[in-house]
Amino acid sequence: MMIKAKPIPLPFIRWGSSVLMWFFRRRFNKMKITPVEIKPNHSYILMCNHFGFLDGFFSYYIAFKHIDKQQKLKGLYTMSVKKQMEKNWWLKYVGSFSVEPNAWSVKESIEYAAELLNEPGNILLFFPQAELESQHIRHIQFKNGINEIMTRVKGDCQLIWSSNVLEYYESTKPSANMTLLDCGTNHDFNFDTLKQNVNAHHLQSMRKTVRFTDEPGNLTY
Repeated sequence: MMIKAKPIPLPFIRWGSSVLMWFFRRRFNKMKITPVEIKPNHSYILMCNHFGFLDGFFSYYIAFKHIDKQQKLKGLYTMSVKKQMEKNWWLKYVGSFSVEPNAWSVKESIEYAAELLNEPGNILLFFPQAELESQHIRHIQFKNGINEIMTRVKGDCQLIWSSNVLEYYESTKPSANMTLLDCGTNHDFNFDTLKQNVNAHHLQSMRKTVRFTDEPGNLTY
């Protein structure tokens, strides 16, 4: 059985997030968001590459520093592995709900996510790789979860991708570059097109962090 979210009111989450963002922001030299236009009166699914402990911080930073500035959010949710939620009971109170890979309850989690995205103003933070990988990989491998969710959403939902890449250069602290891509809505959703667009965007985002070296050929393995 899945664990459903029981979030505290969003103003408290927004306040708590601002404190955490202030704390973690001090670990970075610069944090830059390359923006996209946010569609009004939609729900939103924010997808990011999944490479480290601070991925949730980057997602919250984008949600509140960019998306919430253009369209006030009403609810913030995250799909989390059930084992993590069982270890951390408080996660459901900040909007997490469980998914258990290869279990019968996966369908319930997917339908629950789609139900949340039927409500304008809700945002789902989502990592389509479903597992941690290096930030330096040059191809994002999508699991089928996003496809299953989007085909069930009946409202208006905007899909947004962010390629999050860190570099140090002259500083002892990393700079975070969060380059966003508008991936359309659930009404024009195509899984193969999404994968192609995100991977082309991700390669371009990585190229932008390269200062001087011009790698021969394409950035592919």
